[in-house]
Amino acid sequence: MAAKILVADDNPAMREAIVRFVEAEGYVALAARNGREALNLALAELPDLVLLDVTMPDYDGYEVCRRLKADPRTALIPVTMLTVLDAPEHRWRGIEAGADDFLTKPFDERLLRARIQSQLRTKRLTDQLERTESVIFALALAVEAKDMYTEGHLWRLAYYGEQLATAAGLGHDVRRAVWQGGLLHDIGKIGVADSILRKPAPLTPEEYAQIKQHPECGARIIAPMRFARDVAPIIRGHHEHWDGSGYPYGLRGEEIPIGARIIAIVDAYDAMTTDRPYRKALSPERAVQRLRARCGIQWDPSLTALFIMLIEQKRLIVPNDAGVTHHIPVV
Repeated sequence: MAAKILVADDNPAMREAIVRFVEAEGYVALAARNGREALNLALAELPDLVLLDVTMPDYDGYEVCRRLKADPRTALIPVTMLTVLDAPEHRWRGIEAGADDFLTKPFDERLLRARIQSQLRTKRLTDQLERTESVIFALALAVEAKDMYTEGHLWRLAYYGEQLATAAGLGHDVRRAVWQGGLLHDIGKIGVADSILRKPAPLTPEEYAQIKQHPECGARIIAPMRFARDVAPIIRGHHEHWDGSGYPYGLRGEEIPIGARIIAIVDAYDAMTTDRPYRKALSPERAVQRLRARCGIQWDPSLTALFIMLIEQKRLIVPNDAGVTHHIPVV
């Protein structure tokens, strides 16, 4: 299927010339006369590349680029800015807006052809990574499906973790990593025998040793992913304890990544408030008592107190199936 290229330029002659060139190269051209049209077309058509003029009515190219890069549906679409403004400050504004490339008008057709080909190669690689990441998330849900008692656990952790990260005032990159870490924190259990995962009795030391390998295993599984730098520490550290008695490394206090500390708290709360093979679910009130009892021992005292406040003030949103299925992580 031919790649779709969105051409946004308020100059009719320039826009039509670029559209003709794009179509002559074998691509599908989408044309927008202003910034508002460009945004609407990008969201409706999800093109493979945007060629974006800087000076346009409604929204200028910088604003269009910022909005495209801020929306998870269009954030990974390459944006090449077209400008007659060659001053360094204009390039800096484009870089700050998230532009991937720049072309100064008027431009040579050979250069335009080369830039289009380069950006489309990048988009194909990005799409491949996106598909790979989707497989990884599907694998995490398959691990969860092994155990009827943990149905919905991953989605709840992602949802609870994001709420706690937001309440703690953490930035959007950390909140997104926490959301992803909630979904992927137990992916390493793919290598643990079902008989151990579903065992209704206490584990033997040998079985527990297998369980303790899953944080490192999970971090290795996601290592090739783009988000691994931010998410792997959460996966690796979600069983570390504030007092240093956890695993796999015996980290203590703020040595434990903050995302891992968040997931550890919400993981414990969700485990306590859902049925498990070895016990019935606790009430939220009883779970809060247990959180308080281990606060500063197993879990970060400040984050635990904040999470308890969300529960007691009835500000913690418990997702239902429909809400979780359609939840979009922060960007």
